[in-house]
Amino acid sequence: MKILDIPQSGKIGTDVSVRTRFGQTRRKLTVQNDPKTPNQIRVRSLLGRIAARWRTLTDQQRALWILAASLIQSRTRMNQSGALLGHQLFTKINFNLVVTGQKQVDEPTERPQFEANPVGALTLTNNGGEIRLKLRVSTTPTQPMVLLGYPPISAGAMFARDFVILGLLPTAVEGFSDITDLYVARYGVPPVGKRLLIRTRAQVNGWEDAPLQTTAIVPAA
Repeated sequence: MKILDIPQSGKIGTDVSVRTRFGQTRRKLTVQNDPKTPNQIRVRSLLGRIAARWRTLTDQQRALWILAASLIQSRTRMNQSGALLGHQLFTKINFNLVVTGQKQVDEPTERPQFEANPVGALTLTNNGGEIRLKLRVSTTPTQPMVLLGYPPISAGAMFARDFVILGLLPTAVEGFSDITDLYVARYGVPPVGKRLLIRTRAQVNGWEDAPLQTTAIVPAA
């Protein structure tokens, strides 16, 4: 429920305070079911392997990660943020490298300058029941672009969290990148009338740019 109180976030006894875009809320603490999907298992296994690699680094290598992380601020929460820890940056960079098919690194990679995201609006078509998802691409990206998706939601909804990496953005043909196969492989054929949310972001040397979001509703045939 929505409450009038000072800004807060986290568990208080059997309650959880959450700062949402609608204001300060509080709800009862619940233990969510862990479905242990194949994707969850793969991600947890990967994170475990990366954590194990941190322990194999030399002190000099760890010092480089600690120095690099001290210059990177965490995501703002409750109007507060702080510098990352060395192992946090190590995990973040190497996770991003692996999920895009690249090799892990033992030392920090150079932080790139990101260019403007050339990916535009999501276009959905329904030709006799064959639904296609395409993204407008104004110019050929010069940096690798990661595609992120979310399960179909109500047409009246506009907000979602925890997007999942679907893969790298397919090469555009005549100004459009067809992402149908990547989306369907993850979430199945989207139902008519549902809203789809798609994000793209540049990713270079394990570093990632801020995502750009686009949305559209699946039309009837």
